[in-house]
Amino acid sequence: MIQVIHRALDILEIISAEPEKPRALGDIADTLGLNHGTCANIIKTLVSRKYLEQVGTKKGYVLGSKAYTLSGNDAYRKDLIEMSAPEMEKLTASINENSLLAILNGENRIVIHRISAEQELQVRTAEEKHVYDSASGRLLLAMLSDADIERFIAKYSLPAEQIWKEAHTPEGFKEEITKIRAEQCAFQVLPGRQVIGLAVAIYKNGKVVASLSIYLPEYRYMNMDKIALVEKLKSTANRISQKLKH
Repeated sequence: MIQVIHRALDILEIISAEPEKPRALGDIADTLGLNHGTCANIIKTLVSRKYLEQVGTKKGYVLGSKAYTLSGNDAYRKDLIEMSAPEMEKLTASINENSLLAILNGENRIVIHRISAEQELQVRTAEEKHVYDSASGRLLLAMLSDADIERFIAKYSLPAEQIWKEAHTPEGFKEEITKIRAEQCAFQVLPGRQVIGLAVAIYKNGKVVASLSIYLPEYRYMNMDKIALVEKLKSTANRISQKLKH
């Protein structure tokens, strides 16, 4: 028997007992009688493979998306999806554009629910994209604390100029984050694709837990009432946030 596999499974079993409750590294290691360094290395691997997800720097770990996918369990952020889906249906029916619900996972944003419009020309975006390369990812990043953003940059570096031109320097990055926070909305033009992305935050207990976004062709966006579009997006996110309070 391979001991490290046993230990990895032990860690997953401990966390899966209460999958939405963060477990600290020290707590996990002490419960299993593991050396903290050994436990940290195993957890790091599980996080990199998305079987675990780190919730903040010191808050601990919960099950990641791959753990749910492996079992075919649709419970990943089930409460969030259940509260969001009806409002997203209304939003898409109102504007006839695709809407996405996404969360932050490491350096990526992951789509956990989407509603498709009835347009002949559909804009599709990948289930998983780098944070820098999506409006939803940029929004989720901007809503982190300054300390968490600094750690993110230290780990993943600043965006490449071809991915996020305005933010590839430290000064530009800071300006972009400040702008997103002030507007409570992230805006992206996908290079070469004539596609627009807009994203706003969904809150639970005062903390951003997801982004609500829409993606549409630039020519349709240019013909829309842009202020009204953003207001519809924000009001939908606000209604979802209110539901999550209960």
